[in-house]
Amino acid sequence: MSMKAAVFKEKNGKLEVVQMPIPEPQPGWVRIKVEACGVCHSDFFVKYGGMGNKFPRVPGHEVIGKVDKLGQGVNNEEYGIGKMVGVGWFGGNHCGKCEDCKENEWVHCKESYVCGIHYDGGYAEYMTAPADSLVPIPDCMDPVESAPLLCAGVTVFNSFRNQKVKAPALVGVQGIGGLGHLAIQFCKKMGFEVIALSSGNSKEQLTKELGAHYYVDTSKDGYIDKVKSIGSVKCILVTAPFASAVPGLLECLGTNGKLVILAAFNEPFNASSIAMIGGSKSIIGWASGDSRDSSDTFNFARNNQVRPMVKSFTLEEANEALDGINNARFRNVIKM
Repeated sequence: MSMKAAVFKEKNGKLEVVQMPIPEPQPGWVRIKVEACGVCHSDFFVKYGGMGNKFPRVPGHEVIGKVDKLGQGVNNEEYGIGKMVGVGWFGGNHCGKCEDCKENEWVHCKESYVCGIHYDGGYAEYMTAPADSLVPIPDCMDPVESAPLLCAGVTVFNSFRNQKVKAPALVGVQGIGGLGHLAIQFCKKMGFEVIALSSGNSKEQLTKELGAHYYVDTSKDGYIDKVKSIGSVKCILVTAPFASAVPGLLECLGTNGKLVILAAFNEPFNASSIAMIGGSKSIIGWASGDSRDSSDTFNFARNNQVRPMVKSFTLEEANEALDGINNARFRNVIKM
């Protein structure tokens, strides 16, 4: 039995759609019949071998599909055949014994995998994954529309809820892209006042439709004073990868404000220690989350109508979906 998959056969190569054997689940793993897989910037890491992945490799870590076969030892009641599940960046295999696991930080366990990097991901008709990576998908959630919640969604939802900011505080979202358009919705639905921060005014109307109360064009002189005139900003989620934006965003924060870095910058950033000390401000990074965090993300999204904006592609169009990700509004998804 064979299946179609889009695979990087070699480093720096293009995705090639090929026939591959349908994988068998090893003990503790399940096989998933894939229905949709979101396309993420991190999939380029696979192309360039940026995280040490082997070749050939099937990318994809925003996977939704139905359980097709159980490996030995997997609980049938928990992960029954036909159950709709997802697999995100956290690819399972946490050890349960290290200090990170004991602190419930599965995503930081040195034994944990990344789906689509340590093993073949969701750019395929079938894939296998460890049972602890699985995210139950609530009923009535569309696989294509919901797939980006497994990476972009959990990243903004989980990072923000862990800052312990109290509603209805004023918060900001910098960058209105794949992460930012979801961050606005999550923050608004959590009961916060939201300032959308982006360069230019082309996305202003959209941010208001997504739930932002205010919009500030960061390309204009005086944008910091404009943000301060709105109120004391307690948290800004940084979702666009521009290191040069950090000093200004730090100035925008109010007393005890937090700058949460969610985008991977290509270069170091500068930050004023005086600005941080004087306002008791902090800058932190945040990893996305594990399967339990993704489950919370899906349940919140379902209950509060948080919806990714997506465009679907066929598996044969995988190269187009990946190469065009910078022009997506806002997430590309491969539909099987």
